[in-house]
Amino acid sequence: MKKWLFAIGLIILLLGAIVFYNKLYYPTLPMESINKKEVIEKLNDSNEQIVKLSDENGYEWYIISERNTNVADEITKKMAIQHGWIFKRKDGSGLFFDKQGKILIVTTQKWTTDYTLVKIPSHFNY
Repeated sequence: MKKWLFAIGLIILLLGAIVFYNKLYYPTLPMESINKKEVIEKLNDSNEQIVKLSDENGYEWYIISERNTNVADEITKKMAIQHGWIFKRKDGSGLFFDKQGKILIVTTQKWTTDYTLVKIPSHFNY
């Protein structure tokens, strides 16, 4: 009986380690080219406020480690302004920018309580 309890305990421990190591407890990501573990590693390896995650389907994805949505919005605005965009307004989760008659809409979404994902059209750098 003790051997069975030990085996079951060991299996539970191993499954828990796999879930923790691969960050399976985090919500699903809206992008396919990067997994949860890689997202957290990129964020932890960087000293930047906003970290680029991937280019996918015409969008650039970034992550911000910030609980406060207003602070995450300000970080996003700062990045766009550095690329020559002029902030116009916020509507819901969308930040609207203008540059020489072109419109840029950046969307943000909370991934977890601590992280905000930022989705920017790829033409943002032009």
